[in-house]
Amino acid sequence: MSLRVATRAALPALFAHEGAWDGVYRWLDADGQLADEHRTWTRCEFPDSGPYCYIQHNRMTWSDGRTVERSFGGVLEGALIRWDTDRFHGEGWETRGGVLMLRLEYRDRPGLFMIETITLAPSGDARARTWQWFEGGVPAGRTLCDEMRVSAAASA
Repeated sequence: MSLRVATRAALPALFAHEGAWDGVYRWLDADGQLADEHRTWTRCEFPDSGPYCYIQHNRMTWSDGRTVERSFGGVLEGALIRWDTDRFHGEGWETRGGVLMLRLEYRDRPGLFMIETITLAPSGDARARTWQWFEGGVPAGRTLCDEMRVSAAASA
C-alpha cells in the first residue's frame, strides 16, 4: 500500500485538505487586540512515498512586502501525524466529526505551545483555523485564519 493510500485510510478528514489555500491570518494578543495580520498561501500534499506522509508549504506575505516561506513534513503513526522540525514538534489527529486538531510545541520558546483546530466547510472550498496559544501554562493569544481553496490538485 502506498503512503498516500495509508494516509487517506488513517486520516480521511486531513486528506480532504489536499491542495492550495489562500487566506488571511489574524494574530490576537492575550487581550484580544490585533497584533499582526498577513496573507497566507498554503499547499497541503500527500506523497505516494518517502519519509513524510504529509508536507505543508506556506508563504506568508505582509502589507509592507515581507515574505516568509516554509515547508515541513509529518510522519504517519497509526491515526496520528507527528512533526519533529527545527522549529516545533507535536502531533495532529482528527475527531469523529472530521475536525483536525494539532498540538505543537515551539523549540525556541520553552513553555510555548498551541492547540490548533481546523474546520472544513461543508462545501470543502473554505476552512477556518483557530490557534489557542499558551505560554507558561496560561492563555497567551489566538490566531484566526480564514482560507479559501484555490486548487484541489496535489501539484497546485
